[in-house]
Amino acid sequence: MAATAEKVKRGRKFAQVLEGARQVFLRDGYEGANVDEIAREAGVSKATLYNYFPDKRLLFLEVAKAECQRQADEAVEFDDGSAPPDRVLFAAGRRIADFVVSDFGQGVFRICVAESDRFPEIGQEFYRSGPGLVRRRLADYLREAVARGDLEIDDIDLAADQFAELCKADIQTRRVFRLPGCRSGETLDRIVRGAVEMFMARYGVKKGQTKA
Repeated sequence: MAATAEKVKRGRKFAQVLEGARQVFLRDGYEGANVDEIAREAGVSKATLYNYFPDKRLLFLEVAKAECQRQADEAVEFDDGSAPPDRVLFAAGRRIADFVVSDFGQGVFRICVAESDRFPEIGQEFYRSGPGLVRRRLADYLREAVARGDLEIDDIDLAADQFAELCKADIQTRRVFRLPGCRSGETLDRIVRGAVEMFMARYGVKKGQTKA
């Protein structure tokens, strides 16, 4: 995606065009997005839009690049060790669940699946800057917790993947199929709390057990 930078012009209304395109692409996907609709959403003329982006493909790639950066900026930052693991994991799990059920998260998911053949690099970049980054940061936290004696984990990467999947139990599938009741705070709290309890039952240091 970095190769598109030389072909994209930047100017006073660049961010405005990009935000309009973001709204339309997330709502309608690449194939369904219409340049006229993007211009209307951005509040610019079609001539202005084409001045910045000669074709829809370049615009889509630029939106994808910006969204990858947004994901990276908003990725979960974990506690420095002052809080107990169950509290840290609940906060991290809630962030994961919130993203899964968000309009943005679902829009990204649908675009990556629908456009994986046309733009395979987009799905790869979204994973690296979003789920992949969260996975790495979670693994780093778990590694530190193990070193402190708060958790007992042999396969850190597997444990990080397991926790992330537990936090998406039921809500991912229900959200994809637009079923009701998967976005309430009560539902998300219940699922994440269950994920933390199951994770701690498997990897937590038992009470009375001597820490390494």
